[in-house]
Amino acid sequence: MPASLFSEKIAALPKAELHLHLEGSIQPATVCTLTARHGVTATEEEVREHYACRNFSEFIEAFKWVTSFLREPQDYALIGRDLAEYLLEQNVVYTEVTLSVGVMLLRKQKPEANFEALLRATEPFERKGLHFRWVFDAARQFGAEAAMKVVDAAKNCRSKTIVAFGIGGDELSVPTEAFRPVYDKAATIGLHRLMHAGEVGGPEKIREAIERLGAERIGHGIAAINDPALMDLLAEKKIPLEICPGSNLRTGALARQLQRAEARIEDHPMPKLLRHGIPIVLSTDDPAMFHTTLRTEYENAARMGLSEEELTDLVAAGFQHAFDPHADVHNRRSKFRE
Repeated sequence: MPASLFSEKIAALPKAELHLHLEGSIQPATVCTLTARHGVTATEEEVREHYACRNFSEFIEAFKWVTSFLREPQDYALIGRDLAEYLLEQNVVYTEVTLSVGVMLLRKQKPEANFEALLRATEPFERKGLHFRWVFDAARQFGAEAAMKVVDAAKNCRSKTIVAFGIGGDELSVPTEAFRPVYDKAATIGLHRLMHAGEVGGPEKIREAIERLGAERIGHGIAAINDPALMDLLAEKKIPLEICPGSNLRTGALARQLQRAEARIEDHPMPKLLRHGIPIVLSTDDPAMFHTTLRTEYENAARMGLSEEELTDLVAAGFQHAFDPHADVHNRRSKFRE
């Protein structure tokens, strides 16, 4: 099948997007609206310069810069609506959006008010077939006490749409063990457990997240390729990896894990991980910052050599490994085989 027709067939399938940061999804034009709202002049070209990340540290700086203009509930409402429009264009019908609550708390904001604004902004899109669920996220480098406050905020919001607690940020900072009480508390209030691990850190970070924190899905996890025993464990326990190829290329994480100065998308270990029996969900991470889309990531997967059947299975996996058991109510596996 020609590549163009192949991509169109996969692109037409309804999809789930499970590793998606709200704040990393803000398009340059929307950033300009936010900056103007807060008395700062910025052009779209200037925003793109901020988004021109060449490594993980530059990405963190860009993330800090853009989130500095998220100051009021109305700002979150704006980016929530824009994200919903983008997801509809990508044929996404279910998404678990990661919300940087730890950053809100650092900036002395009220997560409950921001979250309520997001719920009001995205609720109309439910009638269009787009179902939002939320992951409350803490920044690892802020420490365990700050992370516990994120769990408390999730509890205070009292919303069934909050399905998980996760930790992102600098995985080389605070030791994993420090977060055990935080994850225990998250589990007691009914939240699923996520952890960014094995993106720039080694495979031991993935193992720690699973064995010490009870992580049910791993954000990124590409370092598993360097530990055959860990690959066996992930396959045996059916712990999904949330793979974001474009992100791994842009941040330098892929080159780091392959121990190379540079890497190409064709070098990504996703096919090997997938064919080892490890569940994979394909995602975009921070699509605006990394200049990607969900469609582009499926095209990337095809460039890695995945077959039509494997790509179709990837689409289905997004629903199978969602934290809402009803995620695939309109997208049963049989539909993908028609």
